[in-house]
Amino acid sequence: MKTRDRILDCALHLFNQQGEPNVSTLGIANEMGISPGNLYYHFHGKEPLVLGLFERFQSELSPLLDPPANAKLAPEDYWLFLHLIVEHLSHYRFLFQDLSNLAGRLPKLARGIRTLLNSLKRTLASLLAQLKTQGQMVSDTQALGQLLEQISMTLLFSLDYQRILGKEGQVRVVVYQIMMLVAPHLIVGSREAVEDAAKRYLER
Repeated sequence: MKTRDRILDCALHLFNQQGEPNVSTLGIANEMGISPGNLYYHFHGKEPLVLGLFERFQSELSPLLDPPANAKLAPEDYWLFLHLIVEHLSHYRFLFQDLSNLAGRLPKLARGIRTLLNSLKRTLASLLAQLKTQGQMVSDTQALGQLLEQISMTLLFSLDYQRILGKEGQVRVVVYQIMMLVAPHLIVGSREAVEDAAKRYLER
């Protein structure tokens, strides 16, 4: 593995474990057993490190946010999609532990987060529209717009909410919460199936 990638991996581990504000480039170098100069050769400070991790996060998430337009999804595919999204958010959770502060300090990151969020919302809106077209949803457009906002906020902040409560952020809890947000908007048979699946999913 290249030194640059090793630095990113180490920084990600420490940022997730200790919180980005509590980690210095010197601490990362010491953790890796390399000189500060060696780290500085690859990243001229902590801001390029954070941005490098965000770029990697974007790259890993991008295929999920650009599914084929003609893809026909089974019900379980929707929950697998959410599970994969939340897994990526959990892997880069430091980005969302103090998002407003981090984005305020790093304008380039703030722009990237907004772009990513807009892409995520477009994908979620497309998935909800597919369910509506299939006759699975009973809610009107305005209600689905509010649902889209609720899902987006849950995705971004639920892991951190769990952490604030002194719990380890769990992917399955986030997916369960979203399934239960969607359920009331479904036709009766689908609603019951999703509620049952959500409970089983949470108990795994």
